[in-house]
Amino acid sequence: MAAMETKWLEDFVSLAETRSFSRSAQLRHVTQPAFSRRIQALEAWAGTDLVDRSSYPTRLTPAGRTLYEQSIEMLQALHSTRAVLRAHGTSSQDMIEFAVPHTLAFTFFPEWVSRMRERFGPFKSRLIALNVHDAVMRLVEGSCDLLVTYHHASQPFQLDTNRYEMLSLGQEVLAPYVRPGADGRPLYCLPGSTASPLPYLAYAPGAYLGRLTELLLKESPVPLHLDRMYETDMAEGLKAMALEGHGIAFLPLSAVKKDLRARRLVSAAPPELPGLKMTMDVRICRERPSAREGGRSKRDALWDFLCEQKGAVALS
Repeated sequence: MAAMETKWLEDFVSLAETRSFSRSAQLRHVTQPAFSRRIQALEAWAGTDLVDRSSYPTRLTPAGRTLYEQSIEMLQALHSTRAVLRAHGTSSQDMIEFAVPHTLAFTFFPEWVSRMRERFGPFKSRLIALNVHDAVMRLVEGSCDLLVTYHHASQPFQLDTNRYEMLSLGQEVLAPYVRPGADGRPLYCLPGSTASPLPYLAYAPGAYLGRLTELLLKESPVPLHLDRMYETDMAEGLKAMALEGHGIAFLPLSAVKKDLRARRLVSAAPPELPGLKMTMDVRICRERPSAREGGRSKRDALWDFLCEQKGAVALS
């Protein structure tokens, strides 16, 4: 029999409270089939049915109701224990752990930290750079203090507002860029044509910025003719290829500001073709502190400062 995993209990508590497999799968950031398999694994571990699947909305069996009550107590005890253990280390009291998507880790985050240290004061930080999905999961699993990530209404993170809170740090613009030729004009200029599609440097399927780019392309005011020549899940990888002249890449402005000033990259969209850009939020999120944690940490003070500033520390 497989060992029981804590995340199964968290899944089960979510299901008991939402009474919906699909809604809980969204909140737990997994596909519905994966979520269902985890509930089944918990039932196999328990040796009995925990969910009455003959009813809708979903109901718990008597055994499920018992486990739900016990799960609440166990998870609260685990979270409290984690807080106590983290408080034991001298570094844990001072060090603020950030989970940040790769692109923001290279561009937005260093400058934002500089601004914060000027206005809030010095603080120690540990950066965990991941893809967007894994960065969100770090927060959900309690493996970081703060999450800094992109947010767009078309691709929202279904974080439970009873458990998490977030603030906006500023905005980021996603747009197409390309290397200029010797004459300073774009090597490739949108929209292209059916006869001569333009080389397109794309995000790998499933990448967060890739989903936003696909939406942007779909909503383009004119048909775009692109030939998908290269894929990666990192914006920095696309930028490197664009700098070498391999094609057009849709990149966040913070990733290309210096290259635009130096004319190493230029816009691939002509002035007469508006609408080929998308504005995203950059948000910072945290799990709401438990009343049982006690004490005020540096990360709590930083969050309070951000709330008081209400965007005053956001980058322009």
